[in-house]
Amino acid sequence: MEKTEAMIIRVADFSETSRVVTLFSRDFGKIAALAKGGRRLKGPFEAALDLLATCQIVFLRKSTNALDLLTEAKLISRFRPPGRNIHTLYAGYYIAELLSGLTEDYDPHPELYDQATFALQQLAEDVDVRPVLLRFEMILLREIGQMPALDRCVSCDTLVNSDPQSQRHFAFWVSSGGLICSHCQRPEFNSPTISIEAAAVLTRLADPGDEFSELPMERYQEMRRVVTPAICHVLERRPKMLRFLPL
Repeated sequence: MEKTEAMIIRVADFSETSRVVTLFSRDFGKIAALAKGGRRLKGPFEAALDLLATCQIVFLRKSTNALDLLTEAKLISRFRPPGRNIHTLYAGYYIAELLSGLTEDYDPHPELYDQATFALQQLAEDVDVRPVLLRFEMILLREIGQMPALDRCVSCDTLVNSDPQSQRHFAFWVSSGGLICSHCQRPEFNSPTISIEAAAVLTRLADPGDEFSELPMERYQEMRRVVTPAICHVLERRPKMLRFLPL
């Protein structure tokens, strides 16, 4: 038996009474478990198996490829979007989709778990979803080892801020996972450009210890042209929830 705190990121009916639940836990990473009786209103899970709910769980870890067995889930909090802000709900679903698609089973990332729960807390306060998601995406990429190289050219190793007067912009080369300078850029790459200021902001966003007071929204679209392709490249598809978000 293992105990941990976890966020529910996917729920699927398994039978008339049971469910298969995917959780992102603080101590064990992603877990897929069978919740016997999980569809019953009265049972061992106390109606806690809602998408994006955080729970204290107890589960039996299987030694084979079979599903783990979820034996207990006590609700800590539910994700409650404010008012009728549908974008907030979709933003929460987007976080769940990224955690499900970009993390591995039993690969714990306590910092990522804390940032995911913090992002949901922020979204519940009826804030602009764009800076919340942008910061979460950058921290996620950093945690899973897919953080784009934003401080230098991935081709010639030229530092981004080495000569800001003559070379103000770099471009993002998604297939190589980083920036490429104008000297190394080729027309066939068709890569979006990014200023050194925007690259610096993205670097700060990826650091959980860096407290941002306010994101410079005038740079937002510039940064989004880097982050969205980076996410899609690692996920190997476009996230389904992106089309519902005002990004």
